[in-house]
Amino acid sequence: MSPSGAEYIKRIRAQIEEVDPSEVKPLVGNGVPIIDVREAEEFAVAHLPGAKSVPRGYLESRIDAAVPDRKQRVILYCASGQRSALAAHTLKTELGFEDVASMTGGITLWKDRGYEVEAPRALTAEQRDRYSRHVLVPEVGLEGQLKLLDAKVLCLGAGGLGSPVALYLAAAGVGTLGIVDDDVVDLSNLQRQVIHTTDGIGTPKVDSAERAVKGLNPDVNVVKYQARLDASNIMEIIDGYDVIVDGVDNFPTRYLLNDASVRLKIPVVSAAILGFEGQLSVFAPYEGPCYRCLFRQPPPAELAPSCGANGVLGVLPGTMGLLQATEVIKLITGSGDPLIGRLLMYDALAATTTELKVRRDPECPICSREPDEIGDEEMGVFPDYEAFCAAAG
Repeated sequence: MSPSGAEYIKRIRAQIEEVDPSEVKPLVGNGVPIIDVREAEEFAVAHLPGAKSVPRGYLESRIDAAVPDRKQRVILYCASGQRSALAAHTLKTELGFEDVASMTGGITLWKDRGYEVEAPRALTAEQRDRYSRHVLVPEVGLEGQLKLLDAKVLCLGAGGLGSPVALYLAAAGVGTLGIVDDDVVDLSNLQRQVIHTTDGIGTPKVDSAERAVKGLNPDVNVVKYQARLDASNIMEIIDGYDVIVDGVDNFPTRYLLNDASVRLKIPVVSAAILGFEGQLSVFAPYEGPCYRCLFRQPPPAELAPSCGANGVLGVLPGTMGLLQATEVIKLITGSGDPLIGRLLMYDALAATTTELKVRRDPECPICSREPDEIGDEEMGVFPDYEAFCAAAG
């Protein structure tokens, strides 16, 4: 550093508070934000336990996400204490933070003292490139991307809704993607089921979807279930997944899925489409309402025709499927406010959305009971929902 640079740092340090690592150590894990202002690559190698990464070059745009209260005590550190001193000066004089300190000696002195550091699992060079835009988003970041890579998501259906969901979750880096569908690709599917192509007509949808997913992101582990969900296989298929994406097109399967997912406490991101209209909600067992809280009884058949009978705008499942994928990512990364207890309705013709608050029904035949009271003790025997829905129609 030039004499003028050294003098400048000296003047900056005179204007801020500096603390020794021994003063910072008792603060770790006690609610005081500890901010690492080094580059993301440095943070990935090793950092103070519980520290958050806000590189100095992104300080102005990201610090509020890490420290929303500008009156709160904040500790900054870097490699040696110079960058954190400059960052502390910026927070204090330009951004209005009232209680900021820079740790002298940075992580170098911290490690010299023998204090603990975290060395998290790092992304490979290829993963850093592939997911670089995610890592830049504070609500996802490196930690969120690693959660996505470790996640297991099950897509029920590789049709209109399942197509965009599978493609975007694969692009996002979801590590394991299960796909359930017993159908084959038909020419009439291609108007909306964008994961399939003309040369795949006649092939199983799970195989066609796997090819598309692997072509987009070969690191995704695709688990195929060429089967129709029923009471005999649903518990075995859905068990072990972190989130389920409901892209089915009939009430009996939705009711069956609700029973099984509540029993196993697996959140379901559910969407439905018809014509120009779609709806979306997240059913998180025992956190919010379940599907039966909303739809105690299925509607008459004339009020709920299928897309095959009534048609659907080709882009609508893309719109709703992308919203489903967004909700899945929020659930996995723990960011934002998922649609738990809320029903979002979209009218494509009017370009409007309507949101309804939905509460748990204390007399719900499913989620008012304990998980082990739902279905048979042997796991797999549920009510005959085909007959239940037929009787309602």
